[in-house]
Amino acid sequence: MSPVSSRERNTPLGGPASIVETACPLDCPDACSLHVTVRHGKVVTIDGSHRNPVTNGFICAKVRRFGERLYGTDRLQYPGVRRGRKGQGRFERVSWDVALGLVAERMERAKRESGGESILPYSYGGSNGLMTQDNLDATLWRRFGTSRLARTVCAAPTGAANMALYGKMPSVTYDDYPDAKLIILWGVNPSASGIHLVPYVREAQKRGAALVVIDPRSTPLARSAAVHLPVKPGTDVVVALALHRYLFANGYADRQFLQAHSVGSDQLRERAEEWTIERAADVAGIPAADLQQAADLYARSSPALIRCGWGLERNRNGGNAAMAVLALPAVGGKFGVRGGGYSMSNSASWDIERPWITAPEPGTRIVNMNHLGRALLDYDNPPVNLLFVYNCNPAATVPDQHRIVRGLEREDLFTVVFEQVMSDTALYADVVLPATTFLEGYDFARAYGPVHIDLGLPVIEPVGEARSNADVFGELCSRLNVLTEDEVSGELDLLIRVLDTLPGTVGADLRAGRKPAPSFGTRPVQFVDVFPKTRDRKIDLFPAALEESAPAGLYRYQGDPATAEYPLTLISPASERTISSTLGELPRPDVKLLMHPEDAAERGLTDNDLVRIFNELGEVHTTLSVLPTVRPGTVSLPKGLWRRSTRNGVTGTALVPDSLTDIGGGACFNDARVQVASLPVG
Repeated sequence: MSPVSSRERNTPLGGPASIVETACPLDCPDACSLHVTVRHGKVVTIDGSHRNPVTNGFICAKVRRFGERLYGTDRLQYPGVRRGRKGQGRFERVSWDVALGLVAERMERAKRESGGESILPYSYGGSNGLMTQDNLDATLWRRFGTSRLARTVCAAPTGAANMALYGKMPSVTYDDYPDAKLIILWGVNPSASGIHLVPYVREAQKRGAALVVIDPRSTPLARSAAVHLPVKPGTDVVVALALHRYLFANGYADRQFLQAHSVGSDQLRERAEEWTIERAADVAGIPAADLQQAADLYARSSPALIRCGWGLERNRNGGNAAMAVLALPAVGGKFGVRGGGYSMSNSASWDIERPWITAPEPGTRIVNMNHLGRALLDYDNPPVNLLFVYNCNPAATVPDQHRIVRGLEREDLFTVVFEQVMSDTALYADVVLPATTFLEGYDFARAYGPVHIDLGLPVIEPVGEARSNADVFGELCSRLNVLTEDEVSGELDLLIRVLDTLPGTVGADLRAGRKPAPSFGTRPVQFVDVFPKTRDRKIDLFPAALEESAPAGLYRYQGDPATAEYPLTLISPASERTISSTLGELPRPDVKLLMHPEDAAERGLTDNDLVRIFNELGEVHTTLSVLPTVRPGTVSLPKGLWRRSTRNGVTGTALVPDSLTDIGGGACFNDARVQVASLPVG
């Protein structure tokens, strides 16, 4: 297997350049194939290639700028040991041997003095493939007996709903959107995250499909929709239940399908009964006539397709919202035709079980990652004495920022940060370790919109002394004596092991440069080519376990946390500049809070005013943008901001409570309720 595939060409800059084909594993549904120009060992340009037919030669502006991360001033190139106060970011360069020796020694000390559970590995896998998440790192943590992490900051409620209802059955892929007569985009804005879906939606519209967008903002696709429902954040569940009630009450429920392919429809109908169109519209803050129009379109259209996004899960009602939305195709009888059903995540389509994790999971304590601040400050049985952060930036992205920072400032906490750049979290490390990016190592890019998997190849040698996740965790495993001689311990060995153990012909196809496909193909029709992966192959519309665990039960609305003191809902949607917080270090225009003109007038605020956004947890200082593109009562700051992006070094996560969603234990980012006021200059 050749490490790169390249050819020579002349470029406008003069001189020969290598053209390297690879793939993007970053947290996006599309997994673009890339065409990277390299000259003298450095990346010159990043473009799209045509190897992935869905992404088809064009890529987002975010990845085009990735070279700025590779060679920017924030790039970590050498291991370092802290030599100043935590948060100052002052480090003395040391060798890898010294750095890893210190990390191993402190891990052994923490386990000896307080037990393995005093060590908290902290990571998230959105921008990682099979090589950079849950391989040698998982083996290390399991065999060393550390605390376990519940990775719930994103996709936990929707994932739990999808698993309970359908067992994560493969869903409709982009190619089949043009066959739909109705598309509902619910809590998703592909213009900012997953741009390759947009042409397929536009093609469907050209063929006569109606588009419904449910989003508190007027997104580009919402502006061309037949119906835009700008719901209050947190009320998606009642809107979905109103659609269920309409289907049941007016003879549009497919009772034959429900009887043959589902259980629990009677309980769902009972819970939906109270949510008339008028009541749901009043709670959601939308015109009842518009909700009625959306209900009529969904009831009468076939094929009808719902794209369930992740925006609707980010609140106390998020799990039940996902349950209610994903249940609609079953009740409405929308399965069994091309372009009908639902789209969610297709990441589970390949049935990859990760047999290369060579250790059973221990029974150690589980820490919900949304409670990092509590874990660092409040846990005492045992306390967290060593924190190892990789593949994420919690000081910028996790709720209750101020509490997290106070925890990171503890002098008795030993913190290791394994990162590509000097992130907000890395500033508080005792040891920083430089990590390779996806352009400097091998990985597997799995699309979770299309059914597509690709092998990512290194296009350049690592910058400075950066090392891959597999190499670093393999070395730590060796130093801590948790591997046997016949187990893999580095990136290349792991690559071969993964290729050898991927299901079916996937590994052989990737080796040969062929496009792999699951047994059902890459364009599955739900309930024709694929069926629920539940035990009885039926849709469970009322899972007993979720009914027992959800605070108010299934398909229940828990209300709005707004108060007279803090009446505005702060949301943090994905933007065109970052992938979560990745690339948040790059220069950007002044970050602005988006506010509706009615809310601005009520507070005596005008465009470009300097404002403070505040609640009982903290405050953020930034400038104001007054536009009608967000609904009244809702204000918006971009997702993924770094602390340097605001006037006072605080981001929106400082205003987010660390409460958990009703199902799945997810983050309640959109439960932040705030007030906004003018901030005097000087």
